[in-house]
Parts: sequence; structure tokens; C-alpha cells
Amino acid sequence: MSKKIMIIDDEKDVLFLLRVLLEKEGFEVIEAQNGKIAYEKLTDKQSPVKPDLIILDVMMPEMDGYTFETKMLESEELKKIPVIILTAKGQIRELFEISANVEAFVEKPFDPKKLVGLIKGALQNG
Repeated sequence: MSKKIMIIDDEKDVLFLLRVLLEKEGFEVIEAQNGKIAYEKLTDKQSPVKPDLIILDVMMPEMDGYTFETKMLESEELKKIPVIILTAKGQIRELFEISANVEAFVEKPFDPKKLVGLIKGALQNG
């Protein structure tokens, strides 16, 4: 059974690139354009999405990465999901350093091979 990866990013080209990259590696991809949409998918009463890992952008409209991560940590179930943070250069990592579920920080623009390696590593650790 293939692992599910949720990508939360407001940039369509990043979503597309990651989808192609991850599907080629055999992962199932769930997309969300911001933290609010992602959180709704994760907490849906009828059929909540259960990703094995989340790739989270920081700067997004409606609900940014910090707010989303904070909400995840409030949930017993969600805080177990490993997260890889995508950041623009020089964004503040300290805000996430206390989060036990954050596996790695990846700066945009990222190296696709390196990102896939981080994802596989995080899934094995989990």
C-alpha cells in the first residue's frame, strides 16, 4: 500500500512539481492550497484524510504554516504525523523548533532528490 503525502502550499507550480515527483516515487498525493483547507481535510467528520507525512509551506493565505502546525499539535492524532517544513530563505525556524513532529526544514528552491530522501527517511523513522 502506498504512503500518503499531504502537500500544503499556495503556489500551484510547487504543488504540481511535488505531485509529479512524489507520484513517480509511488506515493499517493493529497493537495491543499493553504492550512485552512488542509486542516478541514484532516478533521473532516465523514472521511478525514490520514496522511503518513505532511509537506508544509510557511507563508500562505487564510492559514499559514505556523498556525496550522500549532493546531496540529493540539490534536493527539494529528501531532503524530511527521512534517517537513518548506521555507523561503531566512524564515524563522525557531518557531517550529519546539515541535516534536517536525522532521526537517527545506529551503525553496529545493533539490527534488534531497527532498525525496528526507521524505523516505522521515517515513522510516515514523
